Amino acid sequence: MNILVVGTRNAKKRLEIIAALAGWPLSVLDLSSFPDAPEVVEDRDTFEGNAAKKAEELARALGHWVLGEDSGLVVPALAGAPGVWSARYAGPQHNDDDNNAKLLTDMAGVTDRRGHYVTCAALANPQGVVVASVRGECHGTILKESRGAGGFGYDPYFFLPEYHKTFGELSAAVKQAISRSFSKALALWL
Repeated sequence: MNILVVGTRNAKKRLEIIAALAGWPLSVLDLSSFPDAPEVVEDRDTFEGNAAKKAEELARALGHWVLGEDSGLVVPALAGAPGVWSARYAGPQHNDDDNNAKLLTDMAGVTDRRGHYVTCAALANPQGVVVASVRGECHGTILKESRGAGGFGYDPYFFLPEYHKTFGELSAAVKQAISRSFSKALALWL
C-alpha cells in the first residue's frame, strides 16, 4: 500500500488525521482529491459501525485503501449522548455552537459531568473489505463554560484534569502526544 485515502470531508478532522499519520511511508490523500466520491450516510448505531461503513463503501468506490473514521463525545449522565450523533446533536443543520449549546442545556443541573471522546478507525482494502480496526478513548469532564479557541466541536468544554486544560486550550504538540497511542495502534496494521 503506498496510497491511503482518509475518508473524510471535514477539513479540521482531515488535518488531525493527516498530522497523526505524518512520517509514515505512504501518500495520504483525503476526499478533496476525489470530488466524485460518494457521500456515505453515517447511520450505524456505533462509532465502529460508522467507521467500517465509510471504509468499505469508499474503498469499493475509489479502488484504494481507505481509512474510515468516526468519533464523538459520550456523556454517561446523558445515556451516552451525544454519541454517534455528536456532529448532528442539535439537528441536521448543525454547527459547533449549536451542538455545544444543546449539550450545555441538556447538562443543566447535572452533577456527574464525566465524559469521554471516542475515536474509531477502520481500514478497508481496495475491494472494500475491512482488514483492521482500532478504538481509542480520552476521558475528561464537561465544563459549564468554554475555555480556549483551539480545536473544534466540543473541545472548548472538554476538560482534561491531568493537564488542567480543555482540548480547546491544548497546544497541537500536546494533542499529538495524547493521540500517539492511537497512532501507534494504526501503525500496527498500516
